[in-house]
Amino acid sequence: MVEELTQAFAEKLYLDEVTGEQISKSELKRRTKNREREAKKLQKAALAQKTAPSKSSAQETEDDLSPNQYYELRSRAIEKMRQEGPYPYPHKFHVSMSLSKFVETFSSLKDGEHLADNIVTVSGRIHNIRASGSKLKFYDLHAENVKIQIMAQAQDSERDFTLVHEPLRRGDIVGVRGYPGKSKRGELSIFPKDVVLLTPCLRTIPKEHFGLKDQETRYRQRYLDLLMNPAVKDKFVIRAKVINYIRKFLDNLGFLEVETPMMNILAGGATAKPFITHHNELGLDMYLRVATELFLKELVVGGIDRVYEIGKQFRNEGIDLTHNPEFTTCEFYMAYADYNDLMEITENLLCGMVNYLFGKSTIEYHINGYDKDPVTIDFTPPFRRMDMITELEKCLDTKLPPFSEIHTEESRKILDDLCVKHNIDCSAPRTNSRLLDKLVSEYLEPQCTNPTYIINTPQMMSPLAKYHRSMPGLTERFELFIAGREVVNAYTELNDPKVQRQCFEDQVKNKEAGDDEAQPIDEGYITALEFGLPPTAGWGMGIERITMMMTDSINIKEVILFPAMKPEEQKPAQSES
Repeated sequence: MVEELTQAFAEKLYLDEVTGEQISKSELKRRTKNREREAKKLQKAALAQKTAPSKSSAQETEDDLSPNQYYELRSRAIEKMRQEGPYPYPHKFHVSMSLSKFVETFSSLKDGEHLADNIVTVSGRIHNIRASGSKLKFYDLHAENVKIQIMAQAQDSERDFTLVHEPLRRGDIVGVRGYPGKSKRGELSIFPKDVVLLTPCLRTIPKEHFGLKDQETRYRQRYLDLLMNPAVKDKFVIRAKVINYIRKFLDNLGFLEVETPMMNILAGGATAKPFITHHNELGLDMYLRVATELFLKELVVGGIDRVYEIGKQFRNEGIDLTHNPEFTTCEFYMAYADYNDLMEITENLLCGMVNYLFGKSTIEYHINGYDKDPVTIDFTPPFRRMDMITELEKCLDTKLPPFSEIHTEESRKILDDLCVKHNIDCSAPRTNSRLLDKLVSEYLEPQCTNPTYIINTPQMMSPLAKYHRSMPGLTERFELFIAGREVVNAYTELNDPKVQRQCFEDQVKNKEAGDDEAQPIDEGYITALEFGLPPTAGWGMGIERITMMMTDSINIKEVILFPAMKPEEQKPAQSES
């Protein structure tokens, strides 16, 4: 940091008269050369225009410019306004009515009706500009997923009509003071007495006719996506409603919402690879949390019998259609309950949520892509229950090792041979749990279109779940799958500190074998268990996964405002020779 500051002070800065920035000499030189090249292109375009049909406005002429040319031209114009006025970034504009309220209030007007005595002020962003001669301008004004027309007539303007409207371009944010009405064609409009530029847009925005469809641009520049694709906001409104519904549902059951640390000395609570960071003051490497589980169960030990948290998790793993390294979960823990209670709660939660959002118990979801017909998913309870080992034996037409022996080396070889036989890829280390998980992913999960519980997971796959009370080797755990994707993970919690230590030690063996997702021994958590965790059931849901289904999205990036993206490739600097 010191070196960077020293270098900044050592290098003299120069004023870019076009943008008003203080930049280095080399950067100023590069920009000057680029501008000279762009100026030559503009001269050629101007010569060509003399023989071409005349454009009706400066805005139309600017449509022919490259993005860089437009930016340079617009920056000069705005810099001139900074110097000569009016200042293009005013501090305040009083808005008397939102655009959505304007539409709600005046949409019932008759065609051609005006309310000349009803002066209101609105604001929004200009998307389209049209002109009919020099005395009449039309703008499409957008805000809050609605739009109205600005029908600007010279006869209504309180200031010089040309001076008011000449600086305005597509993308600009403006304030309008005028009276409501409808055009003769029935378009709801505001007839301005004055239009004020509030924030200029220096860049070109896509035209509405073509829209913004490129996924890379949409995810990298979400603000542009929201501007050009109003339906995108609807997905995030539904996401917010999903979270609010879960919060109210749990609050009504007497749960307390809490916050737990995002940085830990140990990354526990889930089988996942963590992100590593460093705490300078403590001089310690720390991990971003992969789950909230252990801290929340410590709170149950402390007497908070019903507790939950909605928050971010971080897992240093792959990015695909259903995974993002940073994601949101809801986890809750309920004393004196088991996994059977949680299945009933899950059914009530999800069926209630779907009815709250859509007024019915079914949704349409494009599991196989938007080019295929959607499938109907029914959330009416009770949900199907599928015993993991029993159902897997049916699909494979073979007998798997006994529950109590499925963790042994002999069983690992059997599972390994099955994966090889059925051409199922499993990366190293090929542990019992990873091999079994791959078989379940291949044969059971695709069957789960409607909400389905895969229950009774082997203990080796569930180091924090309590052993099954009647089937040794298994746990009282379920995973809820919908449309072939895991949405909920829940189990009766393991609360015997001696057994918990042994499960952690088994995980350490897996880590030593090369499984960097295996959990470490958490001595602090075991100590908490030694004070006594009551019989407890724990539950976790991925917010993005359920939101994908509620919004008919097949890519997780569609329901994360700012998803993880690879850096854009930097274009090599042009030679100055």
